[in-house]
Parts: sequence; C-alpha cells; structure tokens
Amino acid sequence: MTDITDINAIIAEDEAPLRNALRAMLEDAWPELRIVAECEDGIAAMEAIAAHRPTLAFLDIRMPGVSGLDVARAAVAAKSLVVFTTAYDEYAVRAFEAGAVDYLLKPLQPERLQRALDRIRERLRAATAPNDDALQQVDALETRLRPSGTRLIRWISAAVGDSVRMIGIEEVLYFQAQDKYVRVVTAGAEAIIRTPIKDLLAGLDPDEFWQVHRGVVVRVSAIDRVRRDEFGKSTLQLRGRDDALPVSAAFLHRFRGM
Repeated sequence: MTDITDINAIIAEDEAPLRNALRAMLEDAWPELRIVAECEDGIAAMEAIAAHRPTLAFLDIRMPGVSGLDVARAAVAAKSLVVFTTAYDEYAVRAFEAGAVDYLLKPLQPERLQRALDRIRERLRAATAPNDDALQQVDALETRLRPSGTRLIRWISAAVGDSVRMIGIEEVLYFQAQDKYVRVVTAGAEAIIRTPIKDLLAGLDPDEFWQVHRGVVVRVSAIDRVRRDEFGKSTLQLRGRDDALPVSAAFLHRFRGM
C-alpha cells in the first residue's frame, strides 16, 4: 500500500494562468501533495519526469516542444499516474473512462478535480501502477485526436551550398538543430533547413521518427544502439555510421528493452 501522505506531482501547462489555477486547486483539495515541478513545455516536463519520477503528472495534451501525449508515455514508463488537462470535449476523451489515465476538462472545475483525486487515491491505496492499459489509452487518444486531414512530410526542400535539393523523407536518417538551422542528414549527404524541430515533428510519422533530444529527431529503423558513458551521458549510434547523437534522460524511456 502506498503512503498517500507522501505524494509528489508535476504540472505541465504552457499557459501560466491555468497552471497557477491548477496548483491552487490542488493545494486546496490535497494539501499534502508536493508539487515538485511546474513546466511550460513538453520537453521541460519530460526532463522533470526523468529527474523527479513523480507519483502524479498533470499534463496539458497540447504543449509546445513535445505533446502531452508523448510526455504521458514517459510518465507511464516512470510509473507515474497521468491526469490530462484538455479543452477537448468528453466525446474526444471518453477512452479514459476505464481509469488507467484520467482527464480534466478546461475550464477546470473543483468538483471534477476532486473526483479525479479520489480515483487516484484509490489506485495509490491499492498500489496499482500504470501498465500497458495506460499506454494503450494514450495511443487511442492520439489516434482519435489526430486531424483527419493531417499531411505527413514527403519531401524536404533543403539548401546544399548554392543550390536547393529535394530530399525524400525516406532518405532522411536524422534531423539535428544547429544554431538557427536544422541539419538534414541522409546516408550520403547533408543539408540545412530553417524549419524548427518542433514544427518538423508535426509532419513526421511518430512510428518512423523519434525525438531523442531537444535538438535531435532520428529515424527509428536507423538506430543501432544507445551507449551510456562513465558520466551518465547517453549517446545514440546509427547502423554503419560514426555519428554519435546525444540522447537526453527525458527520452531514454523510448529505449527500454532495445
């Protein structure tokens, strides 16, 4: 049985008024709950999960940097219970009714928050950890919320010297942020584009490309291994290449069992 008087949580919400409102409501509803981090974007939230391994994670579904859905996967991997805050209606999120993941509709209501906290306390008393059901719910929600007209990137128009090259997305091994540009690296060449990593992610197939660092997105099928050095820093190597790409602790959950 979990001691529910010693519970910590993170709040991830990019809008400060909503973040402050949720913190105040939690302080009233559960005074013993310790808020160990408040995050303005998805990457900061993933870093907070890696650093604190919180009992609870209150996540906005739509956040800059990395979506709340990806953050939720990291939270489940860290054995955190997830509560989403969302402006989507109940039809969009009714997959949560099974209870593996909970949600709060915006604008937040104290009564609905209390019901979510009661459910969380029950799970903590029963020592029920997040499991594959939670991941399945996150996947189902992502499918439900994905716009039907979303277009995936098929071609990259990139600068190579004094010319512009058209690169098929199937050629790309990884993208890496560098100063004001992003490197596009293929098996035989590289080029630069001005599109930020966070904008690229919206048009990449999440089953084919993973973000592994604030400034690195890599093709999953190109990954050979992840190494950790004596200082605890992790790097990723690609098959048949010498590239050593940084992997931040926030994204290491992707490589469990790899």
